[in-house]
Amino acid sequence: MSDTPHPRFARVYPGVAARADRRGAADHRRRLLEGLAGRVVEVGAGNGRNFAHYPPTVTEVLAIEPEPTLRALAAEAAREAAVPITVLTGLADALPFGDGELDAAVVSLVLCSVPGPASALSELRRVLRAGGELHFYEHVIPLHQPKRALFKAADRSGIWPAVAAGCHLSRDTAAAITAAGFAIEQCERIAFRSAPLEPRLPYILGRARLP
Repeated sequence: MSDTPHPRFARVYPGVAARADRRGAADHRRRLLEGLAGRVVEVGAGNGRNFAHYPPTVTEVLAIEPEPTLRALAAEAAREAAVPITVLTGLADALPFGDGELDAAVVSLVLCSVPGPASALSELRRVLRAGGELHFYEHVIPLHQPKRALFKAADRSGIWPAVAAGCHLSRDTAAAITAAGFAIEQCERIAFRSAPLEPRLPYILGRARLP
């Protein structure tokens, strides 16, 4: 995640996200947020597509979004949400919270684009209390060839990350979550196509917990 604005991406993303929600991503978001309670940090909140799905057991959402255009749209969405949401600027590896301050964290289509998933996950571990939950919904590297090799090549070329605001197609996010010290309690793999002509991408949807 970077402070560098991505104005073209920010203009396109709301439409892309809305289309994906109509094709099934809205249900993924709802399931992502099920069971959350207390004070929650959402890293990479985008334009606030998750906000409508937070359950009433959540007492506060602290939504981090570094991109100025998306952050402004998220602030608008927060005003319509059923739970209290504060939208903040910030970076995934430098969260403005104290150690063990929060009950849960949400990462949704963001660990593909942060510069260092390990440092982002380490920072999430820092701000969560013992036993705190991490809910995740991320696209990940395919398990099988030839798509696995193609996705790796796309990342190595630098072309896809350059045009997609830093997004990487070949990250093994489940392994990164485990390596950061979280215990994955639930993880479902989903093959999802967000538009008719796009390839199906592999996603993981689940939750993990700190010891």
